[in-house]
This record gives sequence, C-alpha cells and structure tokens, in this order.
Amino acid sequence: MPSGADSFATPPDAAPQDMLEGAKQASAWPFEEARKIIARIAATGASEVIFETGYGPSGLPHIGTFGEVARTTMVRHAFRVLTEDRIKTRLVAFSDDMDALRKVPDNVPNKEMLASHLGEPLTRVPDPFSNEYPSFGAANNARLRAFLDRFGFDYEFASSTDYYASGRFDETLLRMLAVYDEVMDIILPTLGPDRRATYSPFLPISPASGKVLQVPMIERDASRGTIVYLDPDTNEKVETEVTGGRVKCQWKADWAMRWFALGIDYEMAGKDLIESVKLSGKICRALGGRPPEGFNYELFLDDKGQKISKSKGNGLTIEEWLTYASPESLSLFMFQKPTAAKRLYFDVIPRAVDDYLNFLDAYPRQPVKERLGNPVWHIHAGEPPAPETIGGEDLGATVTFAMLLNLTAVANSEDPAVLWGFLRRYAPDASPADHPRLDSLVRYAVRYFRDFVRPAKSYRTPDDVERDALAKLANMLATLPKHASAEAIQTALYDVARKIPRYQDLKAKGATPERPGVSNDWFNMLYAVLLGEGRGPRFGSFIALYGIDETRKLIADALNGDLIESHAEFLAQR
Repeated sequence: MPSGADSFATPPDAAPQDMLEGAKQASAWPFEEARKIIARIAATGASEVIFETGYGPSGLPHIGTFGEVARTTMVRHAFRVLTEDRIKTRLVAFSDDMDALRKVPDNVPNKEMLASHLGEPLTRVPDPFSNEYPSFGAANNARLRAFLDRFGFDYEFASSTDYYASGRFDETLLRMLAVYDEVMDIILPTLGPDRRATYSPFLPISPASGKVLQVPMIERDASRGTIVYLDPDTNEKVETEVTGGRVKCQWKADWAMRWFALGIDYEMAGKDLIESVKLSGKICRALGGRPPEGFNYELFLDDKGQKISKSKGNGLTIEEWLTYASPESLSLFMFQKPTAAKRLYFDVIPRAVDDYLNFLDAYPRQPVKERLGNPVWHIHAGEPPAPETIGGEDLGATVTFAMLLNLTAVANSEDPAVLWGFLRRYAPDASPADHPRLDSLVRYAVRYFRDFVRPAKSYRTPDDVERDALAKLANMLATLPKHASAEAIQTALYDVARKIPRYQDLKAKGATPERPGVSNDWFNMLYAVLLGEGRGPRFGSFIALYGIDETRKLIADALNGDLIESHAEFLAQR
C-alpha cells in the first residue's frame, strides 16, 4: 500500500482479538477472497501461500497493472489477518518478458527501430528510450519495479527470460512435453482451422534469427526432451530441446506452466480473460497441478468508453494521477467496486480524493465491524493514519477537494500560499508544516484547477430574479459577523432563498407555507453565476473559508459582468 504515510496502531477500544473476530465476519471483498485461499490450504495442507500478478512488458506499465498489484496486496493482508499471520505468504510480480514483440506500441519513441525487431523476445529488442537498459523488456521491467517500489509494495520480481534460461522451468517443460497430447486436446477445440493447423504449446526460439517462432511440431521425443520443427526461412528440420530457454510456451500454456512450476495459489485476472483462465486451469490439471484461486475484475475504460491499453497509452498513467491526487486516492479507486467497469480518466479524481478523506475521517469513530469494511483499513494494511483537523473539524468534513478548486477560482490565483492565506483565516493555527495532508491537497487542487477546471468554466449571466436574489444575499451577508460560522452562513443562505418564490420548495420534509423548504435551484444558480460550475461545495462552508467581504465582492463582480468578461479574456489568451 502507499508508503510514507503516518499510521497509528489499533486503537485501545479495538483490541487485536476483537479485530480478528470482526474479520471472521467481515464481508468486504478482500476477506471473501482470503477465505477462498484458507479453504484451499485446508485441502492441500500447504505451509506457504504464493500470490502472483502478471505483467506483459510489451508496453509501458499502466495504471491497470498497479490496480492488480494493489488489489492482490489487499487480499494478501486480509488472509494474514484471518490466519493471524501463521502462514508465510509471498507475492510474485511476474514479467512475461520472453514474449515476442508482436506490434509496435503507439506511445514509445524509435518506432522504426522497434518494427525491425518484431517477433523477437522483448528482452532481445533494443531499448527504444535510451541506452540505459540492455533491452526493451528490461527498460519496461525497470519502470514496473520503480512504480511498485514507489508505492511500498512487498513483492518479489520474476523475469520470464531469467526463469526459462536458468532452468527454473525445465522440469515443468519436460512434463508439458510428456502430456503434449492432453494439452493439444484442451486447446485445439478453441481455435479456428488455420490456427489449429500451426498450433503447438511450444514456441521455439530460432537460433538463426532469434525470433519466437509460431510453427507446428512435426516430431517430438519426450524421452530426449526434444521437439522438431521446420525452419520457416530454410524449410529445414530443426531439433531443439525444450529446456534451457530454447523454447517459450504459448501464453495460455505458459500461464498454466508457471502456476504449476511456482506453486501459485492465487492470481487475479480481468474479465476479458475468463475463458483463458479456464483453459489454463485445465492445462494446469493436465500437468498434475491445481489451478490457483482467483478473482475476475472488470476492466478500466478511458474517456471514450474504450478499454485502456498499455500499447495504446489511453486512459491515465500512474504519473498523471499522482500529479493531481494522492496515492491513497488511487488505491481507493482500485478498492471500490472491482467487478464494475469504471471510467479511469481525469474527471474521476476529485471524487476519489474527497471519498478517501471522508473514509479516513470516519474510521476512528467506527466500531470494529465497520472499520473492517472501511476502504482505508485495506488501503493502509490495517493501520490508517490519523485524520487531520482544521478549525476543530476533520479535514474531510471541512475542506474538500471540490471546495479548494472553487476557492482557487475565486481567489484568482494558482499560488498555494494564497489559498493557505484563506485557510489560516478560517483556522489561524493551520500551517503546511502541521497539516501536510492538507498542504498536499492544496497543491493537487491548484494543478487540477489549472489544467482541467479553469478552461471548462462557463459563467452565466443572471436574469432579473437572480440579480435581485444575489443583491439580497449580499445585503444579508453584510449583517453577519466577519467570522461567522459556516452553519450561521448556511442558515442565512436558506433564509434569503425562502422568501423568493422561485426557490421555495413546499414538498420538502417539514416545509410549511410560512416556512417553505429551499430547492436545489438556489444553490445551482449560485454555482453557475458565481463559480462558473454546474455544482459545487456546501456554500456556507465555502463562504466561511473565502470570507464574507470577499463573497460580497464576488457577487458584485457577477452582477457587473466582470466574471464573464475575465473568463472570456482567459479563454482568448489560451
């Protein structure tokens, strides 16, 4: 889980035994997955549980790769809690870097050079980025490890090339050769006629070209551990051993071979791989093994609703998310609804940030059972950091990401120090040093506002009813103390709107003709006219932060048309 965050031990009112008992009843999905593994080891008698995540380094590591490792880590932690850490666990991050380069990714340099190496194992293709790494596969592996390390994951990196070449897979490859016919009977019915004619679970590495060959086997000898194929360039017979890195398995067979050879107990996969998981499971059984337990998660979609792809580079990258939001918010996005397809684009970030803060703020007040269902328990491996407070209230309940975005807009500044000036006026004791989480939130908000919110703003000219309502609001605010509370300001907002027929809501709970409720149209008008937004923060809290006098000035600017004119000038400059 994200590293570098402060954490606290289990609170005194939540003793470890209480936490264990609560975990046994917890329904959060990581616990459900952990129970599957417990049932597995009860049947196998294993003394160690090995988790695996897979990565194909044919493209840059993307956010989906992070998601798989983060979710698997959550399951691993839930398993350790349920078993009281009596059973050793390991997480293997496996890179299929011996796979052939099948197409040139869209988001890498030196495409022409890469095109000349199509068909070669990724660890033989030159590094297109620089001369820093010996191969394209090695360069992408380094990127994978760097971002896993950045998040503090506990894992063991494994390279397909290293495992094949070192002989780590030799015994299982010979076993695959011995059950060759069974494997073919599993795979061939799933293929079309053309593919069926050339299929073999073994892909020889050509000693002449260095390419991974998709050629049929014309002979095989299990006793000698060899296969024979026709060289596609010379049409001559070539005999090769299946050991020592001379062949690679087709990926469904490779997956099964890996499960068997490494004794994998648990691996997740996307829903697009459900049929592949089933086939690999059958091959694993043919080898004499038991397929791992697993979980099928939904795929992430980009802003156009298309599946994100490491070769296309669509969707968000890890670096892009972390430019605008915390690692914890990204982990939350991965935790929530893993079986639902979700858009993974810039517009999901503000909600993820605020949801994380709300969950963190709620955690200390929750009983054990609710804590175990709170995402922050899983994100922080059972030790969420204490929430920050500002103005005597929890940060998430007071200063939201959405509010900071609007505060940045009306402050007409993208300087974090300016925002801190407003925050300190609301809470004089607040400071970046004492509130590092809030300081990070301010900096994230400034960047997000600059790149996404400000260009999309659309201020609206108020009509006559709205102009009169805004003038009455300005007058009402003038009667309030300079440092009025957010609740007092919110009450004043309601009092103004209740007297205006357009904003009265007689259907609201407890509403009477003498004291009607207030419709959302009132606040929607304030957001559109004053903030250029379709929605916004709790307005009383916003004014308390921004200031009463500043809000009255903002209303005057809106009534004079200055907000629309200023934004038009900004758009023209862009």
